Amino acid sequence: MSKKILVVVASTRPGRLGPAVADWFVRATAGTAAARGVDVEIADLAEVGLPFLDEPEHPSTGIYLHEHTKAWSRLVGSADALVFVTSEYNYSMPATLKNAFDYLSSEWAWKPCLFIGYGNTSAGTRGVQMARSVAATMRMLSIGGDIFLRIAEAFIDGKVIETERLAARAQEALSELDHVADVLRPLYRAEEEIMPAATTDVAELLVLQRCCWVDEALANDRLDLPALQESEHEVQEALRDWTTWVVRKSGRLVGSVRAKRVGDSWHIGRLMVAPDQRHGGLGRRLLAYAESQAPAGISEFTLFTGERSERNIAFYQKAGYALSSDEVPPGAVGLSKPL
Repeated sequence: MSKKILVVVASTRPGRLGPAVADWFVRATAGTAAARGVDVEIADLAEVGLPFLDEPEHPSTGIYLHEHTKAWSRLVGSADALVFVTSEYNYSMPATLKNAFDYLSSEWAWKPCLFIGYGNTSAGTRGVQMARSVAATMRMLSIGGDIFLRIAEAFIDGKVIETERLAARAQEALSELDHVADVLRPLYRAEEEIMPAATTDVAELLVLQRCCWVDEALANDRLDLPALQESEHEVQEALRDWTTWVVRKSGRLVGSVRAKRVGDSWHIGRLMVAPDQRHGGLGRRLLAYAESQAPAGISEFTLFTGERSERNIAFYQKAGYALSSDEVPPGAVGLSKPL
């Protein structure tokens, strides 16, 4: 998994300059990003299309009802650092940016961020000042050295006037963001927060699944379970096919779950909690989170477990699943729950 810097365009009004600023930043930093192995992606809030906050659960739960929230969560959660391109309206940031902040919680935490402000007299500094305070509340780290563009001096025909000095500042900012993200990674992929898995998690995922599937092997009297047989390379390859999430505690990977779309079903697999961390609700959290990440158009959740894994079957039935007649691997039973 490559590193990603997400450039968020805050303003959504017609005639805005934000997209031009974001495009300039991507062009100016293209060489630096390639050299550092960083993908720079633009998230235009006009295209993201978030309504005013409409989620019934608090963002800190990570349980989202609406697809627009799930998509926003996946986008921000996948980022290692953020650049906020914001105008200034009435001494403040746009309401659209504050709304975008409010939708999420853990997805922002401990990630470095940079602000690019633009405006008339103040060059957007007052909007950035407010946005920076909100970012700090969301536990982001502003690296400082923000870029400010005065419209009368830095734009012509709706585009940024590109200079070597300005490009150098953008390149320096991206390098610093990437460096700080590397330092902060143990925090923002950290303590008991459900986060997307990365290739650096593969070795621990392999150890965790072997620990967890020993019980399954004993309960079902068989050792030919895939989770016990897979190599580190196979676990890494699975990250391409499945959306996988992990949880860490004191730096140690203690839980994981994965899911993928199969037709109109959201298939959940490899729900696992380290043996010494069980009975604390982590398995329920992981299952609920995986369900909450289902994309639009899904009609049911599906999964399977060992046919003699009575504890697992009881756990899933308590969560609303029922035994199904769907085709499953030998020695397993299928369970499903309507969305």
